[in-house]
Amino acid sequence: MKKTLTQLAMLFTTLLLSTAAYSQEIHWGAKAGANLGKVESIAYTKQFKLGYQLGGFLEMDLSKNWGLQGEVLFSQTNTHLRDSYKAVWDEKFDKGKTLNYVSVPVLLKCNPNGFISLHTGPQFSFLANRDDSTWENGKKLFKSTDFSLVAGAEVKILNPLYVYGRYVWGYTDINSALTEKATTQQIQIGVGLRF
Repeated sequence: MKKTLTQLAMLFTTLLLSTAAYSQEIHWGAKAGANLGKVESIAYTKQFKLGYQLGGFLEMDLSKNWGLQGEVLFSQTNTHLRDSYKAVWDEKFDKGKTLNYVSVPVLLKCNPNGFISLHTGPQFSFLANRDDSTWENGKKLFKSTDFSLVAGAEVKILNPLYVYGRYVWGYTDINSALTEKATTQQIQIGVGLRF
């Protein structure tokens, strides 16, 4: 699976870089917003919990109606173990978990220069918790990478300001301590500046 993900990442990176020479315009910008995330698994509560995400992007127009956008985002997902699992982990871990990811979505955009644009594509994420105790907990409970699929839309408010919303479906099992599969899901809403 890691080999396949690495190959996909290399393919999309190559595609993104090779289209730069043929792009009509290149845009860049920054974005920030709320990240409603959860870990979907029998061991975790199935409620979306509030976190945040922020980062930057580089967008290349391929034509009037199509573009590619690569992003680097810092995103936070908060979750809690279910009460039935709490007793098992009480002595080793806190019940609440904060997963900080550095995420790299590579998105195909439809109508990138219009009032509304749609986007979809893969996202590669790397666990990046820095706090020692949280990092140790994260290393024991969660795998260090995640692969997701992203779909969403952007609406231009006033140039260069826009608002966006997207849904992120985790595809890979991020659980390394329990036998049940665990995947991430996120609803992201926010504002951005595009230049």
